[in-house]
Amino acid sequence: MGTLARALEDFFTTARLALPTDQIERLAAGRRQRRIDEAPEPLRAAVARFAEQMLRARQRALRAGTRPRSDHTIETCLAITRDLARFLNGQRGKHDWALVDVNDVEAFLATTPRSRKRRLTVLRQYFRFAHRARLILIDPTNTLRAKESNAFRGRTLTLQQQRELFRRWTGTGPEIHPHEALVGMLALLHAASSQEARLLRITDIDHQRCSVRLGERPQPVPLDPATWAVLTRCADHRAGQNTANPHVIVTKGTKAGQSPASTAYLSHLLDGCGYPPRMIRGTRLVDLVNTLDPKLVAAALGLDAQAPLIYLADRIDPDRLANLSTFGDA
Repeated sequence: MGTLARALEDFFTTARLALPTDQIERLAAGRRQRRIDEAPEPLRAAVARFAEQMLRARQRALRAGTRPRSDHTIETCLAITRDLARFLNGQRGKHDWALVDVNDVEAFLATTPRSRKRRLTVLRQYFRFAHRARLILIDPTNTLRAKESNAFRGRTLTLQQQRELFRRWTGTGPEIHPHEALVGMLALLHAASSQEARLLRITDIDHQRCSVRLGERPQPVPLDPATWAVLTRCADHRAGQNTANPHVIVTKGTKAGQSPASTAYLSHLLDGCGYPPRMIRGTRLVDLVNTLDPKLVAAALGLDAQAPLIYLADRIDPDRLANLSTFGDA
């Protein structure tokens, strides 16, 4: 669907003159089919049946009022199952799901140790389906364990790297796109996720108090002068696009409609700085949790009370220990 078609759809559906099209559903169906087609031929039919089973489960969840799987979740499950099928066909020489054993699954999980927990969760779902469908006799994931702690193991930025990013995004040069500067500053100083920046609307900005509403946070977030200047520059960039889209981050594909920027656009927005958004946000979260009370951090950011605990360091800050010793001597 082109830009003009999306604009007309938004206009007619907003005015209640037409029903929305099935464009989103058709695109999701195409992504699912591509993942199925990428599986090796001998193992492809089972992957297709697994996709149908997840879609039926989603329909039941919608009717029951429970939380259904999103398109992204289903596509991720199919991608992991496809990767396992490729691994079995190409490296283990197995062309039938009934021949898969625990050693095959363990070898597949060992290819990406950092994704072990997520992959094992999906494979357990798949092999439970395969067992019920009589594609296998024994579930090879029964005896496997994630062997993964919940502690934070991601990379963080050094103080010098944070300073370089701050200078990069607060500069006034035209080489840095306003969208990159906004997403980067929100993550670096306010621990904002890409999702929170993507869904930020013009109506969420309070110009009198210099604050914004981010995601599910219970209170507006007051912005420092540097971040406010970056937000103002991004708002000016949006005004120059002559769009009625209510979001702050508006792209060429969304300026004619009402939808936010795509997750793919946000995922590659910070490629120019050399650091992923998760790494930048994780740096801020580690600092906040180890400086303040984790419960206060969770309440301020709208997180689950247990979520910030994984960012707690398992060591004592030597600088604080020195200050504590000095205070004790006094």
